[in-house]
Amino acid sequence: MSDESNPPASGVRLPWEQVPAELRGQVAEFLGGRVVEAVTQTGGFSPAAAVRLKLDDGRRAFVKACGSSPNPTSIEIYRAEARIAAALPGQVPAPRLLTSFDTGDWVVLVFEDVEGSHPAMPWRDGELRRVLDAVGELSAALTPSPIEARTFADVHEQSFTGWRTLIQEDTTGLDPWALRNLEALAAMEEGWAAAAEGDSLVHADLRADNLLLTEDRVYVVDWPWASVGAPWIDLVCMLPSVRMQGGPPPQDLFDDGDPAVTVLLAALAGYFVRHGRLPDPPGLPTVRAFQRAQGVEALAWLRHRTGWD
Repeated sequence: MSDESNPPASGVRLPWEQVPAELRGQVAEFLGGRVVEAVTQTGGFSPAAAVRLKLDDGRRAFVKACGSSPNPTSIEIYRAEARIAAALPGQVPAPRLLTSFDTGDWVVLVFEDVEGSHPAMPWRDGELRRVLDAVGELSAALTPSPIEARTFADVHEQSFTGWRTLIQEDTTGLDPWALRNLEALAAMEEGWAAAAEGDSLVHADLRADNLLLTEDRVYVVDWPWASVGAPWIDLVCMLPSVRMQGGPPPQDLFDDGDPAVTVLLAALAGYFVRHGRLPDPPGLPTVRAFQRAQGVEALAWLRHRTGWD
């Protein structure tokens, strides 16, 4: 069931047939076979194509293709993903990037295909435990970061200003607790960059739709936001969506009392709340509802951690 409190983590995907024929031909040539089936994968918000391809000899590949229209920001995200995916060491549980093409107007990424499934929604206890264990193992394996990457603070410098921006905007409809504490939240948010410092490589966008479960492994997909920061960033960023999608309250899963976590959570909540009030971006008609729903849960967690009235 989908409603405003639990919107689907999916957007409007581009059909494979609408990817330029020349690019589809390049993919087939690289793979060395004729594409006989292209099944669109619905998870994620990007307006790009995301398809599992089957070749005439039975082999499979997963392909993502993004053009500069309708959302010019998306193609830059795919360029970042190509760089990160190519650099990830083999021990990272992520599908291997086989090749990528960049024409200027289009970016195409060809990955090995993983025969897995996203976690069931609402979250099941066993699958959630598997995922949380995998997140912990991933953090340990990626500390210190095995690749060169921008810092988390650098990547999100322009994003985590939600509360400070809201002070200057119309706050009609804002959560009463947030409105009551808006100045204090804005002051806390100012320290988020220092709070996020660390030497771990973090995925920075963990959600159920970016996870694939096989019988013996948890794969993490979609790495364009990978950056260097505190080892707990992935857990903090993921838990509001876990709660939103039927999982336990975040404090039942991670309640360490570290003030730095609270500061980053404040910035994250401000991001979700403020962006959830904005119009839909071009080609991304579902992302604001998802941000609003995450904002509700991030705010509830923040209220628990601060103890503010």
